[in-house]
Amino acid sequence: MSGVELETAFLSELGRRVREARTMRGLSRKLLSQTSGLSERYIAQLESGQGNVSIILLRRVANAMGVRLDDMIAGEESTSEWRLIRDLLRDASPEQVALAKSVLSGTSPQQSGENGGIRVALVGLRGAGKSTLGRLVAERLGWTFIELNAEIERENALSVREIYAIYGQEGYRRLEQRALRRLTGHPGPMILATSGSIVAEPLTYDLLLQSFLTIWLQARPEEHMQRVRDQGHLETKGDHAAALDELRAVLISREPHYARSAATVDTSDVPVATMLDRLTSEIEARIPAAREAPSKDRRSA
Repeated sequence: MSGVELETAFLSELGRRVREARTMRGLSRKLLSQTSGLSERYIAQLESGQGNVSIILLRRVANAMGVRLDDMIAGEESTSEWRLIRDLLRDASPEQVALAKSVLSGTSPQQSGENGGIRVALVGLRGAGKSTLGRLVAERLGWTFIELNAEIERENALSVREIYAIYGQEGYRRLEQRALRRLTGHPGPMILATSGSIVAEPLTYDLLLQSFLTIWLQARPEEHMQRVRDQGHLETKGDHAAALDELRAVLISREPHYARSAATVDTSDVPVATMLDRLTSEIEARIPAAREAPSKDRRSA
């Protein structure tokens, strides 16, 4: 492959990563344009593999010196120790990676039900039924139900909308991880409903997977869209076809991450009662204690 072909491939891969990062977070190009100060046209060009020539020139400089491009653009926090750890992790076994993660995060890998903690987390796109089914199954089992966004709002005395307006998405992610880390100390039993975009922050999502029995509530894009519309969270006017295409793109980008869950419950084309039975059965099959007498620890958040 020639140098030009390599550079073309690099720009194409860069565009794919930018596009994937944007859709993972559920951002439209218009919203990304507003928050970044860049034009929608530039973002579209970047995602299509037509990045600014300066990116290629910097890459050539890095290649000429035999260093990684990310080392050239890393912040001041990038140290020689970090580069060493990164290179060691590249060749580490899955067991070594798991051990390193547990040491660095200050937690130990655990499955729900061990060490007295019975914690179930529900993940999935908006409209999957995380809040509705989470509350219902918690009532059925006599467990605590907690909605992560509600916890974030309670801890910070701000709505999620206000948090985004004041601190931005990065600030929200930081507060989300702090709230989740606190909830990992909850003895349970509990059902936690998460935001659909929690998978966009690797450290937070990994903490969730380690500390909770995670269940993906799966549904077809059309069902997600209809449920959000029924909840009044979708404008009655506008290009719904484009909105559905955007939702499909978000789902495609997140599916591999949702699929890391311990279990999946399909909620497509069935009434709520059937969804509830399926979710309850999945929990009882994986956590034998769920079949015991309901706990006295009942709470609604």
